[in-house]
Amino acid sequence: MSILYLCILIFLLCLAVFDLLAGVSNDAVNFLQPAVGARVASFRTILLTASFGVILGAFMSSGMMDVARHGVMMPDHYSFDEVMTIFLAMMVTDVMVLTVFNTLGFPTSTTVSMVFELLGGTFALATVKMAGNSSLSYGVLLNSSKALSMIIAIFLSVVVAFFFGSIVMWFTRVFFTFSYKKYLKYLIAVFGGIAFTVLTYFIFIKGLGSSSYISYSVRDYINKNINLLLVYTFIVSTILIEILHLLHVNIFKCIVLMGTFALAMAYAKNDLVSLIGVPLAGLSSCHDYMMNAHGLAPTAFMMKSLMSSADTPPIYLLGAGLIMIVALATSKKAKHVIKTSVDLSRQDEGDEMFGSSKAARAIVRFAQNTGTVARRILPRKILNWIDSRFDKNDVILTDDKAAFDLVRASINLVLSAMLITVSTNHKLPLSTTYVTFMVAMGTSLADRAWSRESAVFRVTGVLSVIGGWFITAGVAFIVAGLVCLLMHFGGFPVQLSFMVLVVFLLIHSNRRFAKKEKKENEEEDTFQLMMRTRDPELVWDILRKHVSRTQSYENRFALKEYNQILNGLAKEDVKGLRHADKELKNEQNNLKKYRRQEMLGLKKSPLNISIERNTWFHLGANADQQFLYSLRRMLDPIKEHVDNSFSPFPENYVNEFQSMQGRINGLMEDTEKEIAMNQYENYREILAEADGCKDELSILRKRHLYRMQKGDNSQMQINLLYLNVLQESQEFLSVMRHQLRASKKFMEN
Repeated sequence: MSILYLCILIFLLCLAVFDLLAGVSNDAVNFLQPAVGARVASFRTILLTASFGVILGAFMSSGMMDVARHGVMMPDHYSFDEVMTIFLAMMVTDVMVLTVFNTLGFPTSTTVSMVFELLGGTFALATVKMAGNSSLSYGVLLNSSKALSMIIAIFLSVVVAFFFGSIVMWFTRVFFTFSYKKYLKYLIAVFGGIAFTVLTYFIFIKGLGSSSYISYSVRDYINKNINLLLVYTFIVSTILIEILHLLHVNIFKCIVLMGTFALAMAYAKNDLVSLIGVPLAGLSSCHDYMMNAHGLAPTAFMMKSLMSSADTPPIYLLGAGLIMIVALATSKKAKHVIKTSVDLSRQDEGDEMFGSSKAARAIVRFAQNTGTVARRILPRKILNWIDSRFDKNDVILTDDKAAFDLVRASINLVLSAMLITVSTNHKLPLSTTYVTFMVAMGTSLADRAWSRESAVFRVTGVLSVIGGWFITAGVAFIVAGLVCLLMHFGGFPVQLSFMVLVVFLLIHSNRRFAKKEKKENEEEDTFQLMMRTRDPELVWDILRKHVSRTQSYENRFALKEYNQILNGLAKEDVKGLRHADKELKNEQNNLKKYRRQEMLGLKKSPLNISIERNTWFHLGANADQQFLYSLRRMLDPIKEHVDNSFSPFPENYVNEFQSMQGRINGLMEDTEKEIAMNQYENYREILAEADGCKDELSILRKRHLYRMQKGDNSQMQINLLYLNVLQESQEFLSVMRHQLRASKKFMEN
């Protein structure tokens, strides 16, 4: 085997390790979110439970490896060279697509990426082969029936998971209500028995019963006596759960932990193929070529061996499972699992990650109209009884940081594990991300977690996530096809170039993510604590800190952009001005987010907060906004002037304004320090100095107007630009004064 294919194989195996680390880190939220969101146990206990599930699932995933071998292509019609090209194109595209989508913030799925990348690469080469051989067709070169069934299963899971999540959660909540402890003595034994029987059936009976590691006699006994085993399981688990309940054991916590184990196992068994299936198929192909080629060229040796089922050595599966556990234990992503799905499904109010869309407004309006019609038809007594079962005032949470209660966490886990395991036992690579996310959305909808105030934002979020999945599929198919064609016709130089590109993307993406994650974590910790806290006085204390941090940051940001705009004008720095333009647009969105967060905190604050203090809060928030408006009015004409390469800003104007710019910097820095430290000893001195600065700016402005009247009209444009700088600098100082005054009054005890 030539050095080229050895390099490709080593590269594939290295990417397999990366996929295991990155894939688990990215998807850990799928099986950790319900347990961590409901705070059923310490993170270490949840992690240990999930780890056992991952190891067991990895050992039972061998049968799923056939998807990468012959689930999409018909390898007996492809040469060793073509198969390795498809595998390399698929792995390269996988890194490229996931990196770009993560950078843009689009949700992705490793399973969908793998299936559509394999399909895209195979389709591209199949087209090339058909062009050279008229006897071939897509039906011969593609495993179209299997590929179609996988695609249908993946996207059908969106509807199925949402539907069952909604129905099962609605009936469960009607039975238990949010004050579920009142009904445990009547319902918990039956509910727990059903939950444990379902998990046992799909995890142990169907999972282990089809495993190659179990002897034939045991598998045969399980398959012949499934109904009897289910009856025994239900009886024993029901009795055991009733005994545990009488001993004051929280059964819901047991169900959630077992569900976490089941979902982690289902994830490993189902999704391991999307992480290491292709590299292992590449390893098998290389081994077959070395043993059986007998001198045939790589382009002539056909890969008939991939038509057989995978016989993955247990050591590989064990190694993959251990890497997944290491990723779970060490990944920062895995430790911050309350992400998009929790935000969209949480029981209480909070900051909405998504805006409003036309489609979401139409859906919400249709649902409201349908609900209105239903309320007119159903008897009032039935409606009142149903409403009483969904009274959230008595919701029982494990602690103030829990996003939802144990009942919903149990349904999320049990139902997700069941759907994924059913798919796995039919050897369909269902997306764990799709199922867990849509089940969570269905249960949150049925649980009335989406109020009229938040429904349109959350529907927009769900549509955005689903849209991202479909975009992932389309982009993965097209890009993989193009990359495969370039590699096929370009040979080793093109393949090497793509390998180098992937390494660069991985390094750059990890650095960028680390910086972004650090900033987001700092911003979210305070807000999450504020929203999970039920003590109004503590909420008020956290809110004041949040407001102080926002205002001090906006002050620093405004000063930085102010200097960047002025420096861009003086030095004709087009790049710097464009950067300022981009940052102002981004900060506009951030400021809206901060204000929404603080408004939610204000609603949860003590009722005795004075109207006057409430007014100062809004005045301070308006001052933050006015900073951006003032900077925008200053930037737009300057950017247009410099962008068009008009006359440079005169040196004498730069020198004339330099001392004033320095004084404005000093005042902004002093103001930021007072707000950040919540100490206003120099409050009046700063205001007086700002008034003096404004007066001097007024004198400068009048002097400049006189100069414009007496000067050369050919310099009118640059003179108007300088006049705008003077006027907006005055406004900038006025905004600073308003911010400082509002901050002091709001923070006063």
